[in-house]
Amino acid sequence: MRADRQTAGRGRMGRQWQMPEGNLAMSGLIRPQAGEGNPAELGFVAALALHDVLCGYLDSARLELKWPNDVNLDGAKLSGILLEREGDVLVLGIGVNVAAAPALPDRKTVALADVGVHVAAAELAERVAAAFAQRRGQWRTGGFAAVREAWLARAHAVGTPLWVTSGEGRFAGAFAGLGGDGALLLDGMDGARHVIHAGDVWGSPPKLEGQG
Repeated sequence: MRADRQTAGRGRMGRQWQMPEGNLAMSGLIRPQAGEGNPAELGFVAALALHDVLCGYLDSARLELKWPNDVNLDGAKLSGILLEREGDVLVLGIGVNVAAAPALPDRKTVALADVGVHVAAAELAERVAAAFAQRRGQWRTGGFAAVREAWLARAHAVGTPLWVTSGEGRFAGAFAGLGGDGALLLDGMDGARHVIHAGDVWGSPPKLEGQG
């Protein structure tokens, strides 16, 4: 399913998702199949599929996957992925800034049109759906280890400074890879190895509440 415009979209952790007209907002129901791995791994599968498609329009060196659910272009947020469980099915939502980039208070954003890429959202949706089906098939036969390796090859390098906010608090440290279950591994400035299953990640210190 694809929407031409969203007025009440939702991002991770209940945030409002802004989707100006001309951007891509697509979602689909996924029924886990026998023999497949942990359904939560499908977020990484979707990220790889989206990266595959975007590489058809942009130099791959300009694109970077960011844990847990973003694709960045030249260091700015281009797209996001949301995976939620609803009963016995999963809802996969994908948004891409195609025509315009909504302003966010805590990070830079960019749209494909800003860098001279003009593509119809409907065309992009068809390509993403096809790429996801292909990547899901690879995950089904090869397991998460291959997905994890491919994701890491397209993500911020090990050792990249990161700032994380999670239910356990705020951490600063260096990216240390992904756990076998997809958790973010962070070598903290406090000397501890943090294993983070849910949280927000920044590539520069985030603004705290009350900061301008």
